[in-house]
Amino acid sequence: MGVISRGVKNAFRNGIRTTSIIFILAVSISMALIMLMAMKTVQAKIVSVKSSIGNNITVTPAGVRGFEGGGEALTEADATALSQISHVSKVIRTISDRLTTNDTNLVSAVEAGSFGQRQQNRQNRQYQGDTATNRTAPQNFTMPVTVTGTNDLSSTASLNASKFDITSGTTMDANSSENVAMVGSALATKNNLAVGGKFQAYDQDVQVIGIFDAGNQFANATLVMPMATLQKLSGQANEITSMIVQADSIDAVSGVQNEIKSKLDTRADVASQQDSSAQAVKPLENIKTVSLYSLIGSLVAGSIIILLTMIMIVRERRREIGVLKAIGSSNIGIMAMFTVEALVLTLTSSIAGIIFGLIFSNPVLKVLVNNSGSASTATPDRIAGGAGRAMMRFGGDAVNTASNTLRDLHNVVGWDILLWGLLAAVVIAIIGSAIPAFFIAKIRPAEVMRAE
Repeated sequence: MGVISRGVKNAFRNGIRTTSIIFILAVSISMALIMLMAMKTVQAKIVSVKSSIGNNITVTPAGVRGFEGGGEALTEADATALSQISHVSKVIRTISDRLTTNDTNLVSAVEAGSFGQRQQNRQNRQYQGDTATNRTAPQNFTMPVTVTGTNDLSSTASLNASKFDITSGTTMDANSSENVAMVGSALATKNNLAVGGKFQAYDQDVQVIGIFDAGNQFANATLVMPMATLQKLSGQANEITSMIVQADSIDAVSGVQNEIKSKLDTRADVASQQDSSAQAVKPLENIKTVSLYSLIGSLVAGSIIILLTMIMIVRERRREIGVLKAIGSSNIGIMAMFTVEALVLTLTSSIAGIIFGLIFSNPVLKVLVNNSGSASTATPDRIAGGAGRAMMRFGGDAVNTASNTLRDLHNVVGWDILLWGLLAAVVIAIIGSAIPAFFIAKIRPAEVMRAE
């Protein structure tokens, strides 16, 4: 107890020096704590960004963009081959078609408007010649009804939807080959369709088994059928117009994407959000790196400060140490006294450092964010031209995620961080008192007395 009490008293023997040491150490410890909090905050954000971006890869026939462009459809054999790739957990297949008034008795729930009329005018000029009399679309022109066939209803991206809620009826069996369909709420209202009702498509009766809300006007004006049913009715047996390949983890996306490209070569456009993910995470990684280096620098600075302080104290107290050793104090006892003194100085500085850290953590993080650049400039480098509407939405979501990467990034203080901060302070004190302890062991009472 005498060693501990003496060490505590010695820490405050010189008020000016003690205050200066505590302040300098507090700044160093607070910076280390701030950088530690920044690292943990940024790491959590990185995990969140990767999780929100997802692990989907979109595969479409080369040259296809929705119902524009050209190219050859992919096949069921291609889907089977992709499902056998390592780290592929699921392959969602879709096929799309548009039902005109010649194909169905349904009336589209989407008004043509100026945009739809313009598209029809262009089509008229293409097939009838560019004359003044056919620049205007027929007044009874109606938009076609988009129908999508899928083998899996779990992915809203494959259905061009932001959600897929069943408002009436039941969910269809996506692997069925029966003439059944799920109808978007807007299309059902337009055509007075209810669950159990029927409509005509491809000269066949199709039964409505469910009505859904897909979260946007376009998707609510569409039909969804089982994959095999639409392939059969539309005369596209064995054909696929889009696939969403799901990797079993975000880290496997790049490898799976390369394997898909190798298997399908130039027959398909392959796109994922991996590039967007990298761009969204890049500024966070920069902050994490800066925080790590600053943390190391702060710990080293704190260790050097306490080291030099204790060396100076030991040199000043050579006579006192000599006297203590002369009256029987052991090297270990004296070393313990100085170690306690170093711990008192460091822990006192830690209390002040924690307070400084709590006050300045978010302002410092804001400076790091500003200097690391804004993630809002992150855009997908390669979103394939043939990815169609689903890929356009898919890429758009990636851009939005990337643009929000650094938004609302705030340090969060937890007990684990404070404990790590205190542990760092103890490490600094031990390291800082280790070398002075070596000098203590070298002091000989007789030499000190003779020098005096």
